[in-house]
Order: sequence, then C-alpha cells, then structure tokens
Amino acid sequence: MFARCRAVKALRTLMLVTALLAPLAAHAVPSFADVKRDFLPSEASLYDRHGELLQQQRVNMEERKLAWVGLEDVSPALRNALVASEDRRFYQHSGIDWSAVAASAWGNLWHTRTRGASTITMQLAGLIDADLRRKSSARSVTQKISQAFVAQALERSWRKDQILEAYLNMVAFRGELVGVHALSRVMFGKHPSGLNQSEAAIAVALIRAPNATPRRVFERACAILKEERAPEQCNGLDGATELALARANTRRDLSGASDAPQLAPHLARKLLTQPGQQLRSTLDASLQRFASQALRRQLAGLVERNIEDGAVIVIDNASGEVLAWVGSSGGALSAAANVDGVVSQRQAGSTLKPFLYELAIEKKWMTAASLLDDSPVNLATSAGLYIPQNYDKQFKGLVSLRTALGSSLNIPAVRTLVTVTPERFFQRLQALGFNLRESGDYYGYSLALGSADVTLANLANAYRALANQGRYSPLRTRLNEGKAPVRFAQAMDPDASFIIGDILSDRSARARTFGLENALSTRVWTAVKTGTSKDMRDNWCVGYSARYTVGVWVGNASGAPMWDVSGVTGAAPVWQEVMQYLHAGRPDAAPAKPANVAARAIRYEGDVEAARTEYFLPGTAQSDIRIARAREIRPAITYPTAGMLAALDPDIPPARQRIRFRTQGAPAGSRWVLDGKVIPDAIMRAGRAHVRQVAVNTSVDMDQELAYDWMPWPGKHVLALQDKSGEELDSIRFEVRGAVERPQEKVKKK
Repeated sequence: MFARCRAVKALRTLMLVTALLAPLAAHAVPSFADVKRDFLPSEASLYDRHGELLQQQRVNMEERKLAWVGLEDVSPALRNALVASEDRRFYQHSGIDWSAVAASAWGNLWHTRTRGASTITMQLAGLIDADLRRKSSARSVTQKISQAFVAQALERSWRKDQILEAYLNMVAFRGELVGVHALSRVMFGKHPSGLNQSEAAIAVALIRAPNATPRRVFERACAILKEERAPEQCNGLDGATELALARANTRRDLSGASDAPQLAPHLARKLLTQPGQQLRSTLDASLQRFASQALRRQLAGLVERNIEDGAVIVIDNASGEVLAWVGSSGGALSAAANVDGVVSQRQAGSTLKPFLYELAIEKKWMTAASLLDDSPVNLATSAGLYIPQNYDKQFKGLVSLRTALGSSLNIPAVRTLVTVTPERFFQRLQALGFNLRESGDYYGYSLALGSADVTLANLANAYRALANQGRYSPLRTRLNEGKAPVRFAQAMDPDASFIIGDILSDRSARARTFGLENALSTRVWTAVKTGTSKDMRDNWCVGYSARYTVGVWVGNASGAPMWDVSGVTGAAPVWQEVMQYLHAGRPDAAPAKPANVAARAIRYEGDVEAARTEYFLPGTAQSDIRIARAREIRPAITYPTAGMLAALDPDIPPARQRIRFRTQGAPAGSRWVLDGKVIPDAIMRAGRAHVRQVAVNTSVDMDQELAYDWMPWPGKHVLALQDKSGEELDSIRFEVRGAVERPQEKVKKK
C-alpha cells in the first residue's frame, strides 16, 4: 500500500510541474511549416532547364533520408499499425497519455513490463529538439519533463495529422534509414503508399528496436499483426523480415529504391554538394535522353569491335550552356560506367589540326590554297628521328592546305608545325582552354597529330570558339549563370576561323580520305572533324553548326584499343544523329563571309588540284598557284637541329660513330664550317636534287641529296653553312656528350 501511495504521489507531482512549466516551453516550439522546410533529404536533385527532374544524387552518407511525404501518401496500414502499437490514445490525449504514465510507473515499481508512457507526440519532440534526442543512454528526468513540455506545446499549435506526418518522416528505423520514405524504398522497393499490412508491421516493429535481430523483429511484427486481428499474416513473415533487413543493410542502390530518372549521373556528381540541394542545370532533358540513347545504340552495334565506352556533349554556341552531358554508355555496356568520359583526359588525335592550320593562316604563313608536301619526312628531335605516317600508310604528293585538313593528312600537318613551332601552337591551345599539362617542347612535332591528352569538354568548347569567330568563353552548366553576360576572349583571328570552318564543311576536301558520302554529312551546314589516337585507343568526332557544337568520344575507359574502328565509323554516326535531332525542323544557314575575307578564283600549275574559288585573308590572295623550284627554297641546316644534345655510345667504337650534317636549298659550292673552321672535304656540289614545294609562302624541309658524315667529339659546337663566296647562309649550336676525349699529342723530350 505504501509503495502504491508513493507512485501516485510522484505522478501527481509530475502532473503539477508539467502543468506549471508547460507555457514556458511553448514559445520554443517550431511550426509545422518550419520543420518541413528544414527537413533535408540525404539526396540532392538535379533538374533540367525546364524544371524536369534529371537525377538524384546522394550527398549525406551518414543517414539515408528521401523526400518528405505527406500523410495522405502513407499507407493506411502503416498509420493504423503505428497508432495501435505505439500510442493507442493518440487521438484523445493532449501530448501526454497520463493513463500510460501511471501504468508505466506502476509497472516499473513492481518490475513488470508495460507498453510504455512515451506518446508519438513526445517522441516527435525528441526528434525536433536536439537537446531532447535520446543518445546511447536513457533520458534523464529533466529531459523527460522537458519532453513532456514540448509535446504539450506541439499539441496546442499543431494538428494531429501534422504530428503524425512529421513523425513518420523523421523517425529512424534501421541503420542509416530515416523516415518512412527511405524505409519503404530501400527495404520494400516501393513508395510508402503501397505498403501492405505485413510490411507495415515490420516497419513499426523496428521503431522500438531498430537494431534487433531478424528473429526479434519478426516476433514483434507478428505480435502487432495479432493485435490487429490478422494472425494469418504471420505465415511466411519470418522470411519476408530476413529479406527486408538484408536490403536495409546494403550500401548500394537497389531496384525500386528510387523512382527518380537516372539521366545525368556524372554532371550531378560534379554539381550537387549539399543535402537537399535542388539545382536547375542548363541541360535539356529530351536532348539528354536522346543523346544517351544514340550513344548506346551505336556502341551496341560495335560490341564485337572491342569498344564499350563513350561520351557526348552538346553546347549552345551563343551562351556556352551545356545542353547535354552524357558521361558514359551506362552499366549495361560498360565496366566503368562511373568514369565521366566528358572530363577524362584522352589523346586528341587529329582533332587539334584545325587550330594548327588556323594559326598558320592567321599569321599569313599559309593560305587555304597553299601546297603542302605529303611525302615521307624524317624530323630530328632530341629523342631521335620522328617519322610520321598517314592513317592509310599512303602519300598523296602535293596537296592544298584545304585538302590536307579536310582529308586529315598527317605529314602535311607535321610539316606545318615545323613552321608554326610546337611552343607557339601550345600557347594557342592554352588560350583555347585546353589546360595541357606539359609544354610545347615536351610534345614536340607529335603535337600536330594530337599526342596531348585533352578532355571532350575542352575540345568541344574550342570548336565552339571556331563557330564564334575565334571568340572563347568558359562552359556553363548552372542555369542561373545565364543571367550574367557571356564574356568572350578573342583567342583566334575571326577571318581565319571562318576559313577553317569553311574547310571543315567542305565535302570535296574530305573526299581524298573519306569519300563524298559518310557520317560527316548532314542536312544543314556543319563543320566537323574526326580523330583517332595512337593504336585506336580513342575515337573523336567534333563539329558545329551555326547554333550548336556537338562532341563525341568513343573508346574504352581502360585504355584498351578498339578493333578496326575509325572516327567515321565509331564516333561520327552518333555525332550525325545528335546534330540531325538538334536541327529537326530548324534549318541552319552557312555563316556569312566576313567583309575582310577575299574570294578569288584560283588555278594550280600542272593541275595539281582542280580550279576553284578560294578564300584569302587580306594581302594573301593569289590566282595562280605555282610549284616552287630549288632556288626558291631558303638555304638552311636541317640536321643537327638547333640546341640538339647528342651522346656518344660507349659500346660502339668512336671511329664508327657519325653525325650526318644535312641541308636544304644549298647552292652549288656551299661548305660546312664547324667551330669557325672550314671542313676541307665538305665542299658540297649541289647537283640535281629532287625538290618539291611544300608551302608557297613557307620555308620547309626539302629532300636534298647533300650531306656530310662527321665523327663527333664531346663539347659544344657551332655549325655554319656558307656559300662558295664565304657568306653565311645558316648556323646552329649543338652539343655532344660522352666519355671519349680528343687524343693529346705527345711532347717529345729533348
């Protein structure tokens, strides 16, 4: 009797304190709207430019919360099970169930188990207020009293349906799962509205014991079903519980765990950083979907060619806004679906050639009509001889710059880089946003053929600069960036850019290599270039219309080579399909000729190429293109090269080691002068040499049969070329290193 009186007295004291202090806590209770607004899902959402959901990306890895769901979107079975199990008098009490408190106090006094006194409203108070949240140990008496205060305040300012809705969205269930939305999606692969009675019982069973064993959860869920007078639902419930808890313990996304589309995972990872973030991107959902499908269709048809990865980017020329960003072919085709092919570094192949020729035209060293020599060439470098080859291993002889670029011939491009120089070309590429990792001298002459690693995003944006009369600006992927004006930098000459675009759109210029009908032809005006890197590891197709720039890469993220796939057969079909989609019902006209560009009818000596109308920068126009003779070639030393460092081989006898001095365009009677001394037996007789014009307005290597084999000695040397009268025609400095020393003459003793 004494114990019972003590329990009643304690209960009355608690009720009195609660009644007196409850008003003091009312002002601290947030509104339902505030709680709902501050609820942050663990995922962030990426939308397209029109507000359509593209992708949801998990950002908070500590807990898994999905979007807030309204009470009307929660299964009635779950709502009924929750109230029946956790708070039977939820709709009658005002935050504290005093009958349950009394029963709990009496049960604790006599050490008997009861349902518990904590109402749903009191539990919600602990979820809203961090100070009241239950930690590893039980709440203190002070926390319990404060929890009761907040619960009563909630009941006064919130409706019952709001309390229940907030509780279901904020309560933790198991492991990282918080809220009924995450629980339903992960454990049962469905929306909360679809939970049945058995699934609802399992969910409610986890509230009291989130980390209980599957057996304990099953027993608790079965007890809930029996209370709801549905004991037959216990049949097979143990297996269903095992499966649901197994899904809850996994860290990877499972089928049904989200109904959000997965259209732009790579850009989402790049842009989304905050839980609950909702970002409007520049992407167009319809275009994104089409580009992804076009890429997958093409790669599915090439599966027997050892190719599984690809990427697509589409850019609006005027604004620089990215309209499509497809980073991968997807998990069904690729073993590296998470690798973003839009920003991965890959060898550029021939796609850099337009910028090389643009620079040569801009500097007025060449014109689109200049003749270049497509014949074998050996270029001396510090690493040895560089011997470029064409893709088809054939040589076309004399070709115009227009043909060399349109048909993607390698040797003319390398000869052009000799004139432009690798370092000057490197600086131009940097101005176009390529961000190359090494210097121009590091890449050497191979830079003309795309030996540098670039990204598809940077490459496509550089082509966009050609479309914009040589003006460059960074890409935009966030729609709110469009409010700021586009700030262009003039990276290339506008007139030279127009000429390059005209060449890239010329089907006849491509015919020598690709024929007239291929995947580079479109119904509207487009300028396009393909590229294939060494050993067929990378395949590119990048081009633009007046409105859009489209870039496509295909290959293997692993770096494995493809089998017999070129730019025209690999990437180009995707490029063509996307470009046709962009201009469906939207005809695009060719760019107008700039006022400074002259159009001139030209003819070639010897009919090297067909007569045509060609475009020229001011001061470079020509009508008759003739082939230069030997006397028109500037005399120069072609080997050794300036600054060359040669090393003697200790395994070869010194008398058998030689450096061959070579020249181009040297007149008869010319001689070598080494370190200020004429080499007596190196008087050169310039007989008939096989000479070709490589560029009308450019000095280039010529295939002369004039050479001298010199036995090298260590030291720094100056080599000069003089004509027969002693006038210096050219000179270079080079160095020889090695262990061999010049023999010293013995001094005779007297």
